[in-house]
Amino acid sequence: MTIPPLTYRPSSQNQRVQGFEVPGDEAPRMYSTENLLGPAEMEQLIQAAYRQVFHEQQMLKHHRQPQLESQLRSNQISVQEFIRGLVLSESFRRLNYDANNNYRFVEILVQRLLGRQVYNHRETLCWSILLGTEGLVGLVDGIINSDEYLENFGESDVPYQRRRILPQRDRGDISFAHMARYGTDYRDKLPQPNLQALMGPGFTGPLMSSPRWSWQKNPPQVLTRIWLGLFFGGLSFIALIVLIVLTGF
Repeated sequence: MTIPPLTYRPSSQNQRVQGFEVPGDEAPRMYSTENLLGPAEMEQLIQAAYRQVFHEQQMLKHHRQPQLESQLRSNQISVQEFIRGLVLSESFRRLNYDANNNYRFVEILVQRLLGRQVYNHRETLCWSILLGTEGLVGLVDGIINSDEYLENFGESDVPYQRRRILPQRDRGDISFAHMARYGTDYRDKLPQPNLQALMGPGFTGPLMSSPRWSWQKNPPQVLTRIWLGLFFGGLSFIALIVLIVLTGF
């Protein structure tokens, strides 16, 4: 007997309310292949897809998928399939899936594919169960083939953060691109600065913050003396050359 999937109730969020405001400069720009695109416009659409999936801090040439780009340019795949390929790429998996627990990774996918925050913890559990039972491919297919995705973006639109800015507010919600890609549990695993070793064993004053870590040690004394010898020897040699030039030899 198959266990039915866990259900959740949507909460009140901006994107669930229809807006009548006139889009301004800060409104998200929509990229779509519904109209015939030239080479320059297609390149802008591809860049927008990379920004949505990888965000600016992960947009490196190494992470690009030339095969998927070629298929999209030749109309062999849709924008929806292109987005799916980017999320299932090895680069995205290594940078986002391997660096997070299931809950945080679900939040990232909902933000980048559906353009909103998760409604509640129950929705996070729902998608996490799907990730645990059907794997990464099953989770991505479940989100990208959902009614919510198809109703808002269809097969031809690049996803974007929906209704981040409201006209009656002075400030909009923080953009997903400015959020950390890993959770607090991964952050706590990062190496902590060894301030006591940096200050020395005899230091009894207050420990101040420092950007140096325990593996960033000072070089050995021998290398320090060699460097100082080369430095001052180079200065002496330059001074000798200047003296010879000035005296006319």
